[in-house]
Amino acid sequence: MVRDTSFAGFLRNLVGPNVVPRLWGDTLNSAQNDPVKLSHTLLTARGQASGVAIADRVLTLIETADAEGLQRYLVALRDEFEVDLGAVLSAATSAKDPEAGPAALIALQQAAEPPRQELFRRLNAAPRGTERLVAFRCNLLAALRKDASLTPIDADLRHLLRSWFNRGFLVPARIDWHSPADLLEKIIAYEAVHRIDTWEDLRARLVPADRRCFAFFHPALPGEPLIFVEVALTRGLVGAIDTILTAPRDTLEAEDADTAIFYSISNCQAGLAGISFGAFLIKQVASDLKAELPNLKRFATLSPMPGFARWTQVQRIAPEYLAEGHEALPIAAAAYLAEAKDVANRPLDPVARFHLGNGAELHRINPSGDLSAKGRAQSHGVMVNYLYELEQVESRHEAFSAGGEITLSRHVRALVNRPRIWDTADSTQGRKDAKQPDS
Repeated sequence: MVRDTSFAGFLRNLVGPNVVPRLWGDTLNSAQNDPVKLSHTLLTARGQASGVAIADRVLTLIETADAEGLQRYLVALRDEFEVDLGAVLSAATSAKDPEAGPAALIALQQAAEPPRQELFRRLNAAPRGTERLVAFRCNLLAALRKDASLTPIDADLRHLLRSWFNRGFLVPARIDWHSPADLLEKIIAYEAVHRIDTWEDLRARLVPADRRCFAFFHPALPGEPLIFVEVALTRGLVGAIDTILTAPRDTLEAEDADTAIFYSISNCQAGLAGISFGAFLIKQVASDLKAELPNLKRFATLSPMPGFARWTQVQRIAPEYLAEGHEALPIAAAAYLAEAKDVANRPLDPVARFHLGNGAELHRINPSGDLSAKGRAQSHGVMVNYLYELEQVESRHEAFSAGGEITLSRHVRALVNRPRIWDTADSTQGRKDAKQPDS
């Protein structure tokens, strides 16, 4: 007896020999290697088991497709799984009727949702569906950089991922030296701010009593951190990263610390770009640390300024004004953080945008914060402390969200109000002519 190893044969074994022909007739064999046809079939499938099998097959075909095959599928997602504009207009007309009831609004809502959203929901039911859709979005984002017409696909998938990865599903956990080795390897690989070169480097960040590391996980991605934050427990505010990372040093007992410094925050899943977890994680960790160590009085970051050096170039600020120890350097940094805006009138610096939007205060500028090659290249060595005052975080977040209000400490405000000594006629004209960089 010859065994049927086709996809149709797999389905027959799964749901019964009489079910497959009744649902799809003879078309299934011809569609088994066509992810577009199978995607249309998936939207009409009624059986749970068959739907799972088809979803698995669609994802497998996408995952193994070459660049041309993937592009064909993305174009089909854009064109064949879009809303029916005529149906939307008809439903909107019905909903405008003063006598129309709730059913008309529900019909409008259903008509306005692209079919690909339901397709993504059904693909999510496949084995490891969420994990595979996150990986699929990595490829989608890469394609989007070359073809902006694919934006609607990403908007729909991002909408769903935001729901699936909302705060209620996130699981916080501390990572320490006794965590599984494969997880520790991922922490080394995902560290995006201050790289970890060796296991000894990692040990220095996890083992001492004055060091902590926390991450968010999701049940659909077991063993995969979504984001993690590294914390140094200190006495007083720290303004230089070498103070935290350079060994050897004297270890501080956790009970003797009065400050928690968040010195590195790393997102781990490229397919979840644009879905923010950091705001939740910082607040969660600050709250947990406060409960564990009541002696902690201050929660702050030690943050990079990744766009500062580029901005000074655009502003044509002469290098001599930005030399280490020159008084113009912190003044320029304060101007950049407090005044430079993107096209949406948000802080130009992405790290500032995150922390200020999260309700932090722009607290202190440290001209010699990071004198590594990377630190000098991206920010002339400057680092920033953003202060999280837990009782004021929400009100500052609301003020920033509503009107772009930035909370400045007296130290930073004084720098902002200082004369710009690099402001010569030539450099002023240069700023007028220069285009602001994108963040």
